[in-house]
Amino acid sequence: MPIKRVISKGKVPVKIYTDDIEHTAINQLANIAQLPIIHSHIAVMPDVHYGLGATVGSVIPTRGAIIPAAVGVDIGCGMNAVRLSLTAEQLPDNLHRIRSAIESAIPVGFNMHKKDSVKRSTIDALEKGYLSLIKKHPRLNKMQKKPYQTWVRQLGTLGGGNHFIEICLDENQDVWIMLHSGSRGVGNAIGKYFIGLAKRDMGQKLGHLPDKDLAYFSEDARHFNDYVEAVHWAQDYALFNRREMMRLIVNALAKVLPRFMATKEAVNCHHNYVSIENHFGANVFLTRKGAISAREGELGIIPGSMGAKSFIVKGKGNPTSFCSCSHGAGRLMSRGKAKRVFTTDDMESQTEGIECRKDKGVIDEIPSAYKNIDEVMENQSDLVEIVHTLKQVVCVKG
Repeated sequence: MPIKRVISKGKVPVKIYTDDIEHTAINQLANIAQLPIIHSHIAVMPDVHYGLGATVGSVIPTRGAIIPAAVGVDIGCGMNAVRLSLTAEQLPDNLHRIRSAIESAIPVGFNMHKKDSVKRSTIDALEKGYLSLIKKHPRLNKMQKKPYQTWVRQLGTLGGGNHFIEICLDENQDVWIMLHSGSRGVGNAIGKYFIGLAKRDMGQKLGHLPDKDLAYFSEDARHFNDYVEAVHWAQDYALFNRREMMRLIVNALAKVLPRFMATKEAVNCHHNYVSIENHFGANVFLTRKGAISAREGELGIIPGSMGAKSFIVKGKGNPTSFCSCSHGAGRLMSRGKAKRVFTTDDMESQTEGIECRKDKGVIDEIPSAYKNIDEVMENQSDLVEIVHTLKQVVCVKG
């Protein structure tokens, strides 16, 4: 589907791939469009909704500057999926054993591994960058308890909120593992720290912004290079975190399922991150806040809510979207409202047939709190094509 709506209240237009957008998100996008650093336009994906710092589902190209709050505090959050050499008929009738195996292998919420369960090579790949970062910014160490131990032991852990691990079946009844997580506590600390530094670096200019959360580092700012180094380290951490989690899940499932292999059909992609790309004749810092890269032929993952469908997609390289697409279904209502509106009975009925938690602690993740994933996919038919359609049968929530 083509662009559904254009906002022209700022220095650049905002091009939106849906009509389903709340006023708070429209106002937030209009504020971003007023910044002098925006290049060409802002692209908004069909899963758009209001977010902290910047609108979720927005793709923001900036020249000579980066907005830390647009990247957010779950730096590098994203998805990992892999197809197994198993079919649905090889799964047990009672899937609780699979869920228990995953929950035993992967700490969730604020929990972490009790001992270093991650490959030493993974830690070594990240350690040098981390030590360089805290040497320049020792206050980062004070933002977490036992910071070094924490980032090491949180590698291969899920976290909370909307993070999840799922066992899915595709249209051929092949089994997939799919997971969603990011840069954990260390990414959160880095994000908050540099959002504060950006406000400080802007000095008196901060008062001229439409929203103080839109404070940005210009290339000549004191902490610009440090933020670039930090954000890319956190993005690498998130990537390694998902890889380690997938490795641990595969090992855990090998103990309770028939012999299988992880196939070559696998995807690992960020959807909260910044990268240097060329669009509309300029090299820009492209921030995808709740969006994934969808260059021509590139594989990506678009999950639905608990109990809904998810998709493995192939990008069409649409230039107007900055070669991007949605990162999921997108929230329809806030977590607080979902908890007020729905009950555990609603949760049980909407996740019928899925092995997952159905208690009040996950009501904020009920399917009805999210947009209809089929409508989201229809609205971005110009951006991606569907390669596989996945249906969840097991879901582990943070």
